[in-house]
Amino acid sequence: MEKSSPPAIEFRDVSLAYDERVLLDNVSFAIGKGEMRILVGPSNCGKSTIIKLAIGLLKPDSGQILINGREITSLNEEELMIVREKVGVVLQTDALFSMPVSGNVAYRLAHLGMNEEEIEAEIRRVLDVVGLEAAYDLMPDELSGGMSRRAAVARGLAGTPGIMLYDSPCSGLDPIVSRRMMHEIMRLRDIEKVSSIYVTQSMDQVKYLCSHLYQPVSGSSIILRREESDFCLVNTKVMMLIDGELIFNNVDEFFWSSSDENIQSFIS
Repeated sequence: MEKSSPPAIEFRDVSLAYDERVLLDNVSFAIGKGEMRILVGPSNCGKSTIIKLAIGLLKPDSGQILINGREITSLNEEELMIVREKVGVVLQTDALFSMPVSGNVAYRLAHLGMNEEEIEAEIRRVLDVVGLEAAYDLMPDELSGGMSRRAAVARGLAGTPGIMLYDSPCSGLDPIVSRRMMHEIMRLRDIEKVSSIYVTQSMDQVKYLCSHLYQPVSGSSIILRREESDFCLVNTKVMMLIDGELIFNNVDEFFWSSSDENIQSFIS
């Protein structure tokens, strides 16, 4: 019998506290290949903490974190860098490097074995995705807030990592650009089978990501399809944190209809 692949991301009873404040309390979940978890919850409930733990920027007090089956909590910084090469991340703060937009996007690509021609093509591709083609040579201090956010997303997407961690990627962006970015994020999920965690406070984004799917059609074409009675989107689930506890992890239909007071208060 063929051995099944390990989850792309797995948290096992992960806890973390800072002084007397509990950030995460025995949080467990697993995300398979091509699956998305949309992480929601009130401010300061632990959402960004999960993103930072998943790339080793923070260490838990207890529990295990596995990326593609490899336990990362005991790794040193050099070992973590190898893991991070396979993970794209968009942090809550843009944290752009002091170099042109093109250099920010290209930052990891040489480590992925791309040659100069391939790197240039990838830079142009992701800048087109986020609508920043004209910002190729601009420095971070020349960008507006929205442009800086898009540049950070482009840097995360570059090279199509097998795992993507998005911390409020559409924050501060206009609806047209946000929708364009979500289309690319869904394409990566459905066509490239990228595994992801998507942090957001927007219920509109939750509804859109949980109800639309990219499907291949004849030839190399793909179409964006809305969830209907003849199929149910099962590769995307909602996770909700309250005071560091994971209180929900299931498909969105159960989220909207939940009788849990915390959930109803959050979505109303």
